[in-house]
Amino acid sequence: MRSRAPKPAPKPAPGPPRPAKPGLHPRNRHAGGYDFPQLVKVSPDLAPFVVRAIHGGPSIDFADPAAVKALNRALLLQAYGVRGWELPPGYLCPPVPGRADYLHHLADLLAASNGGAIPRGPGVRVLDVGVGANAIYPLVGHGEYGWSFVGSDIDAAALASAARILAANPGLETVITLRRQPDRGSIFAGVLDPGERFDLTLCNPPFHGSLREAREGTQRKWRNLGRGASAKPLLNFGGQGVELWCEGGEAGFARRMVAESQALGTQVLWFTTLLSSSASLPAVHRALRQAGAEEIRIVPMAQGQKQSRFVAWTFLPREAREAWRSRWEGL
Repeated sequence: MRSRAPKPAPKPAPGPPRPAKPGLHPRNRHAGGYDFPQLVKVSPDLAPFVVRAIHGGPSIDFADPAAVKALNRALLLQAYGVRGWELPPGYLCPPVPGRADYLHHLADLLAASNGGAIPRGPGVRVLDVGVGANAIYPLVGHGEYGWSFVGSDIDAAALASAARILAANPGLETVITLRRQPDRGSIFAGVLDPGERFDLTLCNPPFHGSLREAREGTQRKWRNLGRGASAKPLLNFGGQGVELWCEGGEAGFARRMVAESQALGTQVLWFTTLLSSSASLPAVHRALRQAGAEEIRIVPMAQGQKQSRFVAWTFLPREAREAWRSRWEGL
């Protein structure tokens, strides 16, 4: 059954020029920069945070967590029709344009297995490992492509927040399912049902390898945002401990993901995970070779000067991937 989720708001009429965001995917709705007058019109709660930027146009103070949250709430409402997007204090507030970019590149990955056409609709199933309190990937992925999602997390409070967002948007609960990961030491085990199949998995793993590293990273971010060392030690986008660090950092998390994915090679077409640091690539690539991945892809992404990438792998031989296309026919 097709979703009755809210339709994205219509695109506004062209306004005055605004700073673009170079490097974003061509389909990214936010590649042209932020249209603050339109965003304020759609979400008046953003208005108190809008200031005059150095370039002369409107902007916000990106060191202010409340301003960042108001901006992303407005973006979700304007571009994807998402209402009631609220987060508990201290949880990660993700920048929507960068999260959308990952999804657009994932759509290209599926298109490459589908004769160049992006498969759309709820028949395309995606597992979001670490859906978080914000549920950003399911919200944007369903809004853009109509995909259905399962979002997993070890944090009960985060899942409760994501459930409240879904409940505020009639229809989304039929295409976005939330599951608690009962074992902190597992990633896929305990979440996937026997025989359950997914076209994609996605993940934005914790970056740091320890609480100390996370705190040092926070301090660097504050300095880059023009705040002194005495500033309150919170990331401008927030974040709980499980969102920011884990043993081994992102490379360690990705290697554990690779190890678990071996046993699920016939249930998932493409496993993927973001890697913020290029230094994480060699260890993850080595783990994939040792696990016997049939194909490995490194897909670069960028937002301005920030460089990122995701790693995709499959255990299915080419002929099995071609047969997988039949699931998408008629979507």
